[in-house]
Amino acid sequence: MTVRRPILALLALAATLAGAAHADTAAAPWRDSRQLVLVTIAGWNADHGTLRTYTRGAHGWVAAGLSAPVTIGRNGAGWGLGLNAPQSGGPVKREGDNRSPAGVFRIGEAFGYAGRADTAMPYRALTATDWCVDVDGAAQYNRIVDAKVVGEAAVKGSSEPMRRDLHANGDQRYRLGFVIEQNPHNEPRAGSCIFGHLWKSPTDATAGCTAMTPPVMQSLLAWLKPEDQPVFVLLPEDEYRRLRGAWQLPAPGGAR
Repeated sequence: MTVRRPILALLALAATLAGAAHADTAAAPWRDSRQLVLVTIAGWNADHGTLRTYTRGAHGWVAAGLSAPVTIGRNGAGWGLGLNAPQSGGPVKREGDNRSPAGVFRIGEAFGYAGRADTAMPYRALTATDWCVDVDGAAQYNRIVDAKVVGEAAVKGSSEPMRRDLHANGDQRYRLGFVIEQNPHNEPRAGSCIFGHLWKSPTDATAGCTAMTPPVMQSLLAWLKPEDQPVFVLLPEDEYRRLRGAWQLPAPGGAR
């Protein structure tokens, strides 16, 4: 039987695309992650979305039971700097743009106002002199530091005191949270101090973080395990559908 050349060409193209997707997945830095926190939003400019959790076993991703509303940056989202390859076709996260970073990111240390928290993640008990430096060009840019250790000059001009209850009229939003490792190499102007933290209200968006209720945060931190290399994923729904197969992400709301 003779196969027409156009059909052969299509088969070759399909094989190439499949191979590329497999190679991209095989090289993905999150290929060994067994816990995933997924936030999907309706579009690039949405300021709220839905958070879901997944665990990965022998048969792929399975929903881990947590599904809850969250708020994100007041201007929506933009491609951040995380574990995934650079993407195009949408806004790009910049310092001060009030967008949450989109992509795949490691989940870093947990933090809070109390001396300890119910979590297996590394935990930082915040003090009155802890700051996250959001001053572009500063030596400690995009790092949480103790001003008593690095010096007051190192945090001069920063707008991110971590003990917001002491510096911002009793604000409770950082009472419990975790670091989303956006811009881990601290590139200038690429965005800083991105966290998961408590929300002020269901209608209050953030400056670029992802915010949720205290019960959701408590459940999330109790579930996370550092040995499972948890990752945080935030994507608009269209981008999620486009990338899900190549990035081996779970089907929203179910198993994969």
